[in-house]
Amino acid sequence: MSGRGGELVGGLRRTRRRLHLGALLALVLLAGCATGPSLENRGQVTAAPGDSKHLSIGSAGFTESELLAQMYAVLLRKAGYEAGILTVGNRELYEPSLESGQIDVVPEYAATFADWLNAKTNGADADPVASPDLGTTMRALRALATPRGLTVLPPGRAVDQNAFAVAAPYAEQHRLKTLSDLGRAKLPVRLAAGDECVQRPFCAPGLKRTYGIDITAVDPKGVGTTPAKQAVQNGQDQMVLTTSTDATVEQFGLVFLEDDKKLQNADYVVPVVNRARAGSARVAAALGKLNSVLTTEDLAELNQRVDSWRRLPEDVARDYLRKKGLL
Repeated sequence: MSGRGGELVGGLRRTRRRLHLGALLALVLLAGCATGPSLENRGQVTAAPGDSKHLSIGSAGFTESELLAQMYAVLLRKAGYEAGILTVGNRELYEPSLESGQIDVVPEYAATFADWLNAKTNGADADPVASPDLGTTMRALRALATPRGLTVLPPGRAVDQNAFAVAAPYAEQHRLKTLSDLGRAKLPVRLAAGDECVQRPFCAPGLKRTYGIDITAVDPKGVGTTPAKQAVQNGQDQMVLTTSTDATVEQFGLVFLEDDKKLQNADYVVPVVNRARAGSARVAAALGKLNSVLTTEDLAELNQRVDSWRRLPEDVARDYLRKKGLL
């Protein structure tokens, strides 16, 4: 899932810490220079896990990330922590903030995060370390995260991955059912996605390399946002990057194209924490309660309640946890 990090969806919530100009500037600076604990501070990695009572939970701003962050916040508050939510637009910004301790907890996706950290550590041309096998992916992810002062908690049952959709009339006109069909059609494709899609290996570069799709431009409207899907619906763009748990695709007259060559790895939802601030067993236990109940089908339904029914993520998150007996 190359693209998870789109624009903010929905209104501001009371529980969210607003990101002021100074904080945003700090995050931008961190994104450019933070690479994990410095050599003189590498002891942080092996020090006893921290247990700060005030935790900041990062959200990447798209519906699913917001829902997960809200559920994390509720569970941590029930466990006795003060937890606020900070929405940061993409991984390039929030991951350095996670390393530095400005953000303490984020919902992540195992395969995507493993390959992202691998590229950050070993260069953009490094061979991918993620695998369809969860165990292999988790071992690689933890090996990359630990030296940066990050702890990757156990994954849950829920899995999500990038997905690509086109307008139904466009698919019918060109007889498109798979991404391979689109590549063979040799059609110029303007892709609505997050701006990071230009470089992510499972987004524009992967579509070109694996399928031969002619991506002429990336329209930076975010991952699965309403403007992104509207741009494909009205013909401004030809394809949109969204997720396989997007419940609103049909409402915009769009259809998914099958990833028939398996460009995308299956991404399991995993909480990632700053070890020095949120690496305690209490945090792990609180967040682990969600792992035992949340399924892929649940995620799709929760996304639909926000995106189609226009309910607030915090209300949907709380209702779900109550229904599952976690409140």
